[in-house]
Amino acid sequence: MLNLVTKLVVPAALLGLLAACGPADQPAATAPPPKPKPPGPDIAALTDSTAPAALLAYGRQYPGSEVLFKTRLGNIRVRLFDDTPIHKANFLLLTRRGVFDETVFNRVVKGFAVQGGQTSGVRSIHLRRYRLPPEFRPQHFHVKGALGMARYDDDKNPGHLSSNTDFYFVVGEKLTPYQSRAAAGRPLTPAQVQAYATKGGVPSLDGKYTVFGEVIEGQDVVDKINQVKVDPQDKWPIEDVAMKVEVVK
Repeated sequence: MLNLVTKLVVPAALLGLLAACGPADQPAATAPPPKPKPPGPDIAALTDSTAPAALLAYGRQYPGSEVLFKTRLGNIRVRLFDDTPIHKANFLLLTRRGVFDETVFNRVVKGFAVQGGQTSGVRSIHLRRYRLPPEFRPQHFHVKGALGMARYDDDKNPGHLSSNTDFYFVVGEKLTPYQSRAAAGRPLTPAQVQAYATKGGVPSLDGKYTVFGEVIEGQDVVDKINQVKVDPQDKWPIEDVAMKVEVVK
């Protein structure tokens, strides 16, 4: 009888041990902690009137000077100008929030420019449309490789306010001194006339759109994008040229 009792008790003890390790006694799963709020202003709440001060404050607290565009045709490295602080801070802010990662180069005009900042789908990042005050600087002009900000509604936009998301790289063509001076929207320096003659550009945009950066590596990639096949109606590339943009310096 002793042996039988022993045999019965041992399995019962083992069962109790197994039950103690069962799912009912496992610690309850905890929800992941909420993502920290990204620094800087709420891009879903900025307006034409509040954006300048908020962006200037952001640029002072979270500076940067160079961004890298990654595309299927190669990379483009850009230096942002310090003397266009509102446009610079805006671009740094939206880059860090991943806004441009959801966009494509949406308008390509051969021999003129490639424009980006629009999306072919629905944005996952809530972004309000606000505009930026112009930061025209005589030393920044539309030579090939310049980075500028687009603008819209000319008849309702006498202040030449820039878009917050739509940007462009200048391609242009080489021009004689007479051609560049005749096309320019403002007086050109001898150095600018020379640049338009040797590098090319679009002087007719000078003084009308804000130039806030320049390509320092990858101009050949801009040229490749400028040669892709596009819809003849809206100049949207037949095959999307998407981008990933990051602050690298």
